[in-house]
Amino acid sequence: MATSTAAPVLSAEEQARLVESSKRLAAFQAVKDYLRPEYTRIGIGSGSTVVYVVEAIAALGPEITSRMCFYPTGSQSEELIEAAGLNLQYISKLPSGQQLDVAFDGADEVDDDLNLIKGGGGCLWQEKIVATSAKQFVCVADFRKLSPRLGTNWKKGIPIEVLPMAAPRVLDELVRMGSINPRIRSGLPGKAGALVTDNGLWIIDAPFAPLLHARDQPSRSGEPGVWTVEELADRLIKIPGVAEIGLFYGKNGLEVTSGAQKPVAAYFGMADGTVQIKTPAIA
Repeated sequence: MATSTAAPVLSAEEQARLVESSKRLAAFQAVKDYLRPEYTRIGIGSGSTVVYVVEAIAALGPEITSRMCFYPTGSQSEELIEAAGLNLQYISKLPSGQQLDVAFDGADEVDDDLNLIKGGGGCLWQEKIVATSAKQFVCVADFRKLSPRLGTNWKKGIPIEVLPMAAPRVLDELVRMGSINPRIRSGLPGKAGALVTDNGLWIIDAPFAPLLHARDQPSRSGEPGVWTVEELADRLIKIPGVAEIGLFYGKNGLEVTSGAQKPVAAYFGMADGTVQIKTPAIA
């Protein structure tokens, strides 16, 4: 008699525990691999996975971390750094010509080429500033964030930080570009009206069809609302009133010495208790 090999159905509580466990596994492995004792400037991103990054760093002990300064991407990571007793510093105080040794941050979705969607928590502009200030940007996430193409699993849309006065015109342009029901992000339940970022701006979430890689384009070229990551990013950032976008794309820290938006590695805690590490293919 054949036995069933179907995976057991987990309760919501069990699924939540599995996700948190996978985040912690990925965070501790990433810190072990990329936080060298001689480093002195470390960027700390935002989001639920970064909680475990800070936990892993604090676990190294003050004999290592006391020589380090930690640069947050927003108020959440600032609070995490302070609560862990780590040395807080700000990216605005980074000396001219200097870089962070490494920055750790999460993502809402990661594709096969290590392009990212970020900004689900509202900190995308500051996250991009810190990531591009680092010699190495390392992404830490759980198994739900790994996807063949951006927009496959993350259905909420690409976060776009905008000037409030420009929001209606930006929404109109997004619709013309093929975005599916773009909308201003609400501040509810904590606040009526639009969510306001740490920079005093609003966020528009703009869903698009799954974004292609350049190698995919010939098969779908010309379809309305279908974009490659690079083409869409270039078009979005040029819309008047847009301050920054939640697409992290282009080069990584192995290809350029500064300004890289893509990570040098992405760590995914998997449902089976392992950690999958993805690194970029260098042409």
